[in-house]
Amino acid sequence: MIALICFVLAVLASPFKSNIRLEAENAVLRHQLIVLRRKLKGRARLTNNDRWFFVQLYRWFPSILPVLMIIRPETLVGWHRAGFRRYWRWKSCRRGGRPQIETELRALIRQMSTENLLWGAPRIHGELLKLGFSVAQSSVAKYMVKRRGPPSQEWRTFLRNHAPDIAAMDLFVVPTIGFKLLYGFVIIRLDRRDLVWIGVTTNPAAEWVARQITEAFPWDGAPRYLIRDRDRIYGTVVTRRLRATGIRDKPIAPASPWQNCFAERLIGSIRRECLDHIIVLDEEHLRRILKNYADYYNGVRTHPSLNKDAPVSRQVQRSGVINSRAILGGLHRQYVRI
Repeated sequence: MIALICFVLAVLASPFKSNIRLEAENAVLRHQLIVLRRKLKGRARLTNNDRWFFVQLYRWFPSILPVLMIIRPETLVGWHRAGFRRYWRWKSCRRGGRPQIETELRALIRQMSTENLLWGAPRIHGELLKLGFSVAQSSVAKYMVKRRGPPSQEWRTFLRNHAPDIAAMDLFVVPTIGFKLLYGFVIIRLDRRDLVWIGVTTNPAAEWVARQITEAFPWDGAPRYLIRDRDRIYGTVVTRRLRATGIRDKPIAPASPWQNCFAERLIGSIRRECLDHIIVLDEEHLRRILKNYADYYNGVRTHPSLNKDAPVSRQVQRSGVINSRAILGGLHRQYVRI
């Protein structure tokens, strides 16, 4: 009944329509019949040409929407919008102009902006010009890594900048062959991990520790800060000596040996690489062993934190015959070219 009413209304309104609109509606109806005749089974399959035909007729005659039967009006409108987007995407494509820079150069710009947080586009652009790259500063700014907050250094950079002014000290116990206890005392600089002082005593009093600090640091070579634990041995005499030398005393928190990690790691290396393999006879024997190990540690032993170099930097030898020299009776060896 409703379809009949719609048909009657369409017949009554047809004299008032223009011939072009009637021809457009007839074209839409005929094309829908063509699509339905192509259907073998299932729902009708529309090709891109069919979609383009319906979209163009809708563009010129929006009144064809009521005569669309095999597709929904919102589907046709969606096709039209998708075509509009593709058209303007094609219109906005780059045609000529400045060519894109190479992938390697883009990666280099990102690397520079990541490794140098305080550099901006002008600074990176200057470095690229000195490296022989011809690139605009605007392109550098385009490919830089964007940051949310203000530039800031990493903790690793902060510690490296302050390491030359920091040293650490600690005591460790060594038993002898007669089960007596000897005390070793070490001081290490954090910058190059160099063992600046090593001492041995049977009675580690505060006066002895203060004297070791004085002998370890001359007036022109004292660090700014000295890290230590809260042992009772470091009494008023030690703190007064540090203040007189111009060194600021930095005791760690109670029961927190990880805060003095550099000295603890050094003592662990001394034990693992030397004392665990030797039976100490007396104080003089321990002093000689630790002196030999200190020479090996500073001048021969390579460190991963120093890019596989020794605290006292070793020169790379590329010519000559390789020869080995025994250290600590053959416990370690040094390889050199002669």
